[in-house]
Amino acid sequence: MNIFRTNQLLHLSVFLIFIGRAYQHLFWDAPYRTFFWDEALLKPIVEGLFNRSWQEYVTDLETDTLITTIIRINGYLYLSAAMATLAFLKYKQKLFTAIIFLGGCSLVLLSILLTKEKFYHTAQFFEHSIQFGLPFILLYYRSKSVNEKTFFLLLKLSIAITFFSHGLYAFGFYPVPGTFVDMVIQILGTDETMSVNLLYIAGILDFVIAILIFVPKTALYALLYAVVWGILTAMARIIASIDFIFFWQSLHQNLYETVYRIPHGIVPFIAYIIQHKFAKTDDSTIQHAEERVPL
Repeated sequence: MNIFRTNQLLHLSVFLIFIGRAYQHLFWDAPYRTFFWDEALLKPIVEGLFNRSWQEYVTDLETDTLITTIIRINGYLYLSAAMATLAFLKYKQKLFTAIIFLGGCSLVLLSILLTKEKFYHTAQFFEHSIQFGLPFILLYYRSKSVNEKTFFLLLKLSIAITFFSHGLYAFGFYPVPGTFVDMVIQILGTDETMSVNLLYIAGILDFVIAILIFVPKTALYALLYAVVWGILTAMARIIASIDFIFFWQSLHQNLYETVYRIPHGIVPFIAYIIQHKFAKTDDSTIQHAEERVPL
């Protein structure tokens, strides 16, 4: 039953990541302009290879239309990957494997662009470890060479890296994002100073959890905390931004951010299930060994 539940939850998590990003790319925006409008990187190519001035390039409506088209194409790729993930639950076909793999590669590229947009903060990239790593973990899980302990370790590493990287922002190692502070103020009604202090504590807890999930005696409790914290931080995107006067519009604008973050809570729950199973197996082994000891 645990294997069946793990399989379903893993596919659900990957589906939510892909469908959330598809929602974003098909209806809203994504940081592709941070690459296509990078003057230092592309100006020599635009002016040298295409014989166009940089000003003409960045102000041309056709350029913007091209970027929007690329965003939408990636949106359809994510949508296809989401559908392939559901189909992959029952039908293990190479086509579905290829689509999920391409979707995962696109998520890696998206994380790089998000990192570039945030001044190349390393933590910005690794904060998305669960999101861009999970499609590949799913493919490994469904492969013939899967090893349960290796799979479990990959899950834990993705959780630890995601939480630790998130903690670097909440703790203040990097400038605390204004969105973090605004969410705390909107949800808890605290002032800015108190909100920053609460985020500081949350950052420390992120660091602690990233370590304790690898300690056998504390792993179950740490993973449970990660489940709750992962779900709460995902739901905070909606709760903090919902406008009851313009309810559906505000929900439409922010729902995708919650959808692709819900796996931040589901993945620790999968790890909790496996950790609990290993703990029961170890206890059973010890009990049988004790029963075999002659009195």
